[in-house]
Amino acid sequence: MSYDSSATRARLLAAAYDEFVRVGFAGARVDRIATAASANKQAIYAYFGSKEALFDAVLADRLRVLADVVPFTPDDLAGYTGALFDELTADPGLQRLTQWKMLERPEASDQEREAHLSKAGAIAERYGVEVTTAMDAMMIALAAAQSWNMTALVIRNPLDEDPGKRLANHRAAIVTAVAAVTTALLDGPGPGGRK
Repeated sequence: MSYDSSATRARLLAAAYDEFVRVGFAGARVDRIATAASANKQAIYAYFGSKEALFDAVLADRLRVLADVVPFTPDDLAGYTGALFDELTADPGLQRLTQWKMLERPEASDQEREAHLSKAGAIAERYGVEVTTAMDAMMIALAAAQSWNMTALVIRNPLDEDPGKRLANHRAAIVTAVAAVTTALLDGPGPGGRK
């Protein structure tokens, strides 16, 4: 039987994803990840170098998949937010992983900075605004797309709505809010917007 290093790496990423989603970075154990991946701990260090690098690789892998599923659309930030929201609510593990990242490792990696600056640059070019204004609009869109988890925890269906209807109402609200932000920050006169 031949050894397939790409299959081992893929198993390690999948097992690490499950572990990091379940217990976060600090709670994750390399030995549990290795066991779940039918590998040994040394394989983790050989492929990734450290637990930190493994976490970064898992996050980058999942965000790359998300970017393929939800292409960035600077012309329609509200639509992008809605599509991103749909994917994040369909995959609560990814939302949990990003929340663990913000809690335990809040510093942005070079790759994250580059991705955000690239998107902000595309928005700035599209709307003719400063990159900092475009970054503000983009961060509001990203926060809105990730808001369901917090909303679902805080507001446990206060109107006894059907859960699907509650989700749809929340999605409509965030898309409307991001459209308003886009208009105010990027289209309209005033701070940051076009004059």
